[in-house]
Amino acid sequence: MLLNCDLGESYGYWQITADPLVMPHIDMANIACGYHAGDPQVMQKTIALAKQYRVKIGAHPSYPDRQGFGRRSMQLSHDEIESLIIYQLGALVGMCKSQCCQVSYLKPHGALYIDMMKNDDVLHAIFSAIQKYDQTMPLLMMATSNNSRFKQKADEYGISVMFEAFTDRAYDDEGFLVSRKVDGAVLKESDDILNRATQLKTQGTIQSISGKTICMEAETLCVHGDNEKAVNMIQSLKQCLAS
Repeated sequence: MLLNCDLGESYGYWQITADPLVMPHIDMANIACGYHAGDPQVMQKTIALAKQYRVKIGAHPSYPDRQGFGRRSMQLSHDEIESLIIYQLGALVGMCKSQCCQVSYLKPHGALYIDMMKNDDVLHAIFSAIQKYDQTMPLLMMATSNNSRFKQKADEYGISVMFEAFTDRAYDDEGFLVSRKVDGAVLKESDDILNRATQLKTQGTIQSISGKTICMEAETLCVHGDNEKAVNMIQSLKQCLAS
């Protein structure tokens, strides 16, 4: 099971310094494309780090919402969503080309990611953007108890999908992430996170916030590495999955 992480989310004078510490321990880097975070120099440096450690590069586009870090939903038309995806994807692809590497997949960020999972209009706009830009590029989505529904929709566009699970977030009984506003939405204890990863790896299940066992097929785990404690957790997860 692969580890993926959201990276390149510094911009200007606001810097996240953990990226160089995270990159050696992950398999996939979701690189911000400038709309919620990231700027041209940050993108170039993050791409170079990924290339150095042979980490797959993914585009991490969002709603145009720097002030809200892309975590606020926006009411946009199909064409607007399609265009903002293509715009951000094109920026990252161009920078990767300058370093003789490529973008391997696409994973939306924040509210755009959540909206994609719950709103078919948003999902279809993202599928359409990928189809027009590069139909061979997979879309990384949240694993749920009903992955087949999303696979079927992707097939209509000739798109492939990958599924991820979250080791540090609580799930509801329907297999979706619990809102960060709810107590217990973020798992903070190392043992809880490692147990979640082990259960996913060995049994293909998770426990919901209410204790329900949910079947979940996932190819990759999303980890967060914006501080030293998180980096240590990623190292532990890497060892756990390798054992």
